[in-house]
Amino acid sequence: MRPDLNELQIFAAVARHRSFRKAAEERNVTASSLSHAMRALETRLGIRLLNRTTRSVVPTEAGAHLYARVSQLLSELDQALDEVNGFRDTLRGSLRLNVPRPAARLLLAPLLSGFLKANPGVKLELITDDGLLDIVANGFDAGVRFGANLAQDMVAVPLGGAQQFVVVAAPALLAAHARPATPAALRGLPCIGRKFPSGVLYAWEFARDGEALQLAVDGPLVLDDDEMMVAAAVDGVGFAYVYAAYAREAIRMGTLVPLFEDWCPPMPGFHLYYPSRRHMSAVLRGFIDWCMAA
Repeated sequence: MRPDLNELQIFAAVARHRSFRKAAEERNVTASSLSHAMRALETRLGIRLLNRTTRSVVPTEAGAHLYARVSQLLSELDQALDEVNGFRDTLRGSLRLNVPRPAARLLLAPLLSGFLKANPGVKLELITDDGLLDIVANGFDAGVRFGANLAQDMVAVPLGGAQQFVVVAAPALLAAHARPATPAALRGLPCIGRKFPSGVLYAWEFARDGEALQLAVDGPLVLDDDEMMVAAAVDGVGFAYVYAAYAREAIRMGTLVPLFEDWCPPMPGFHLYYPSRRHMSAVLRGFIDWCMAA
């Protein structure tokens, strides 16, 4: 008996991820059910497709050959079905996005409900992650990153325009330390540090009239979340360097004071990106169009 389409899709997912756990997460099933399905497929075909150890899952020579052929056929099938989907009045299908928290909160959150109401046949999965993730290996259709410096095989679409950053401090903190006249004067003052998922501490960036400055700050607190930075700054913990949109309400209320605005020019904003070698689905195309029109 020939394998059915579901079995081939399961095999392709496991072979692509080289992990039953990751393939199970992509297909929203248990890893044990995938392992059982793979054993049944190998029994039916009479040949081992995967070499399994406690640490890895690697296609055999036969498995690698089958994956190369099957993955291409599945891709063509998905494309054909998606082209039919394009004839519908509303979109239908799934979309998985990997997005850093600032982009999710500032740009996409206000758009999601409208997009889903307009397209009730779409299932959207948005995973927030500030790290640099391989979206293809992890089964995402697209991702969002700050700036446009991406791998050569990716297509980048700008989202939301330039982003503004601002240094803010509580009035009581400024009264205690005196207002610094220049960004360089922040050296020695309590600042709230920003750490990336890679473990790198961010050096605050400033520019004015052709002069650029990167400032390694120090202070009692290091965070990786802008909302927490704003809250800590309001509490007087230290100076904070945050997305201006996060601090806008606190500045309006007077609980934070903006500093060095002439030293904080707009920076290249977020970009949605997806593999250039993969057919763009109608759902992804529709989502991009929705974002562009907002």
